[in-house]
Amino acid sequence: MLARKKRPQAFEDVVGQDHVVKTLRNAILQNRVAHAFIFSGPRGVGKTSVARILAKALNCVTGPAPVPCQECSNCREITEGISMDVREIDGASNRGIDEIRELREHIRFFPLSSRYKIYIIDEVHMLTREAFNALLKTLEEPPPHVIFIFATTETHKVPATILSRCQCFDFRRISLRQTVENLAKIAQAEGIHISDTGLAWIAGAADGSLRDGQSILDQVVSYAGFDIKDGDIEELLGLADRRFLFALSEAVLARDAGRCLKIIDEGYYAGLDMKYFYQMLLTHFRNILLVEIAGDARELFDLAEDDLAKLREQAQGASRETLSRLLDILMEEEENIRRSYNTRLNLETVLVRMAYLEPMIPLDEMILRMETLEKRLTASGPKAVPPEAASETGENNRTDSDPMTTESTGNHFEDFKSFVKSQSRTLHSILEMAGDFSCENGYLRIVLPKNYHNIIDVKDLKEIAKKFFGEDVKLQLDYPELETDSQAGNSANHRNNRTQEIKNEALNQPLLQKILDLFEGAEVREIKTKV
Repeated sequence: MLARKKRPQAFEDVVGQDHVVKTLRNAILQNRVAHAFIFSGPRGVGKTSVARILAKALNCVTGPAPVPCQECSNCREITEGISMDVREIDGASNRGIDEIRELREHIRFFPLSSRYKIYIIDEVHMLTREAFNALLKTLEEPPPHVIFIFATTETHKVPATILSRCQCFDFRRISLRQTVENLAKIAQAEGIHISDTGLAWIAGAADGSLRDGQSILDQVVSYAGFDIKDGDIEELLGLADRRFLFALSEAVLARDAGRCLKIIDEGYYAGLDMKYFYQMLLTHFRNILLVEIAGDARELFDLAEDDLAKLREQAQGASRETLSRLLDILMEEEENIRRSYNTRLNLETVLVRMAYLEPMIPLDEMILRMETLEKRLTASGPKAVPPEAASETGENNRTDSDPMTTESTGNHFEDFKSFVKSQSRTLHSILEMAGDFSCENGYLRIVLPKNYHNIIDVKDLKEIAKKFFGEDVKLQLDYPELETDSQAGNSANHRNNRTQEIKNEALNQPLLQKILDLFEGAEVREIKTKV
């Protein structure tokens, strides 16, 4: 009843189709009205209503004018659907060639009392191929007093030969905000008490169709009266499913597979249609991901504000990569769910898989962690040997008054090498080959390969070290490969043991395990160290 009662009667009453309204108004003002139009778009968005308004604008006694008077006999007859010069034809029930031939016979005659004979054919795509062919000749050379307005929800079924002879207008879905605003005006005018959340739920159920939204509101009024509670709308529209959606997503993100199974069990015995619920779940996780990505871009979401707030709260606990992977899993299994004879079992399997999914690490964070791990592996090495060991510099006689430098080794060595590079690229290239480094109790110990024996400029290195550490340090350069066989063997064993420890530590890193899980078929072939 509300849908008929609140049908727009003038262009300014049309909701959400400003591009169509503006073009038609200008065409009337400029006397550039086409002889045939095609209005295409989803159901309930105003195609037939705009066709009637256009008919009134063209046939109004005071027109043609973009604002019909609504009072003359022509306007009143069109509004009431009894005009002899404006005919509305259902293309689904008048789809044959005989009906179109009859129409062609009638269009030869002039209108009885109006300026134009206007034929509004709804669901025109339902006409047969022969009927379209019969109509084609008329569209090529129409009488000047005839205008056709075709409405369709499936433009792709209309032959291209018909489309090319018409002006085509694409009608858009009505946004949730526009639907809510329209329903709020109707509720106020009719004395209906309903919350904004309730209006948003009705608008969401309308799925972009203003007519459906008005019809649902009419149904809710019939069910609950003029004082409507949110619970009444939930019960009538079956929105109790929403609580299962939010509970399930919360359990999945908390990685609680047991709770997921309990929720599905509860929903099953509450009468949920599992296949339909799966589609709702897919859309729900899509919305969570969009909230995480788009943030406060409210126009992207056709959701009630309360629901949007809950989605934001759930999205905060997971990374975009994790949410994207969860949505991927749901999309991968969509076809299996659709074909399944045991939808509940399939759904439970999918949810357990989702709940056990390891949280995905953002790529930039993964790279950062890998770089940190690489630095740790590079900096790790055997502890400093006593300064009394053989030294190439001969500065072995440390006293209690030797200066203290730093307790850090690995991190300082990287910083030290960077500083050396800024002072001497030659020394830096040598230090890049260092196998060990320690800075302790005033001694700077560096282990180098034997082929650098007597090559490194000790004096320059000491000066650079003094600048870096801010004090004199005693330099100790070791070349283990020049040690005795026994010493070399012990040192080699020590390095081998330490190297194996580092490799074991690297293999047990959680980050590495997650990388291996993420990339199917990945394996560790070699671990390189600088020990």
